[in-house]
Amino acid sequence: MGSDSKELLGIEPLELRFPFETKKQISCSMQLANRTDDYIGFKVKTTSPKKYCVRPNSGIVPPRSTSDVIVTMQEQKEAPPDMQCKDKFLVQSVMVAEDTSAKDITGDMFTKKSGNVVDEVKLRVVYVPPPKPPSPVREGSEEGSSPRHSLSDGSNLNYQEVRSANITAWFNSQETTREPDDPLSLAAVKSQKDQEGFTSETSALISKLTEERNSAIQQNNKLRQELDLVRRELSKQNGGFSFAVVAAIALLGILLGFIMKR
Repeated sequence: MGSDSKELLGIEPLELRFPFETKKQISCSMQLANRTDDYIGFKVKTTSPKKYCVRPNSGIVPPRSTSDVIVTMQEQKEAPPDMQCKDKFLVQSVMVAEDTSAKDITGDMFTKKSGNVVDEVKLRVVYVPPPKPPSPVREGSEEGSSPRHSLSDGSNLNYQEVRSANITAWFNSQETTREPDDPLSLAAVKSQKDQEGFTSETSALISKLTEERNSAIQQNNKLRQELDLVRRELSKQNGGFSFAVVAAIALLGILLGFIMKR
């Protein structure tokens, strides 16, 4: 500020802080506040005019009002050593007549020869690191979660092993009092699924095995109906094969049905 002048404009901030990044235009703003009852003309100068663009670089601030100035730093190819900047800005202000327009503001109005009382405020430039982007959250990194295993990790099941296990489970179910419409237990396969997590390909395999199991149950029901018919025929004839022979024939039919399915 000049020694013979009074403060005409309040300026915020007194430090222009740029989040510096190479090859990118960066802007910051300052506010000029006129706390007087006069019209104040202003002009903004810099020690590096080719490096910065100031809009507006001159103008008029009416009484008891404010005006915003945007300072844009052009793209820089490289960062300065230690992120230190020696650039400076100077905001000059003078009282002007009420009928003065922004176009009437010239550099001559801010010289000593003009006879005007010139208020001057110097601003320095500071480079600050750009804000860090939020770190992405990796899938499966949350507490309690575990990444899924792919088929290449050895989590896939051999088709023949699963098929054999399900056929064995079905034969075991025939020796119990389980009704035909009860769901067949797949405890071993489900346990494996809970531990390792099946892929879509393995799930499709399980669906296929379930369809085969349902088809086998239907075939078993059909064989039971045929067995009942044979029993009734034998009871009518009071002779023929014994019950053990009929049961053996039925079991043979079941085995043949599974062999044909495979």
